[in-house]
Amino acid sequence: MSTAEKDRVIDEAGFRPNVGIVVTNADGQVLWGKRVKGRDSWQFPQGGINAGEEPEEAMYRELREEIGLLPEHVTILGVTKGWHRYRLPSKFIRKNETPICIGQKQKWFLLRLDAPDDAVRLDIDTTPEFKDWKWVSYWYPISSVVDFKQQVYRSALSELMAANLTKSKSRRRRRKR
Repeated sequence: MSTAEKDRVIDEAGFRPNVGIVVTNADGQVLWGKRVKGRDSWQFPQGGINAGEEPEEAMYRELREEIGLLPEHVTILGVTKGWHRYRLPSKFIRKNETPICIGQKQKWFLLRLDAPDDAVRLDIDTTPEFKDWKWVSYWYPISSVVDFKQQVYRSALSELMAANLTKSKSRRRRRKR
């Protein structure tokens, strides 16, 4: 059993804790990654939370592994309050593993890229997740991601947008005083 397999956590309901990462640019677009696996499969960076790891730690680890960004390249704008869950289609469930993972439960992070676009690197890890990336409009991923993730994307993006708008209004009010 590899270290990664030992560190993998699955809750009592069969969901694997995971982080989802939405990186925005100054124009409000989001980073959209084309997966190495799958024909024309695109998604946000995401990855499992290891045993003993906090969601924010996992987010920074995955950010580095998947798109080559460091903490100094980004600012956290928002984090979802609760877990957003999706079930895997039965063809993706590995029934010969224990415990059986039936899906993911995710904490989502909204980040602002504070570095130039060329800070995004897909070749940092020996087994890259993405082979290409592009900037897309904020809501575009909902209709473009694989169907079983669409509801999670919709709810996470909605929550992150609302939290970010509330923070922006609060900052503007404080400046006016």
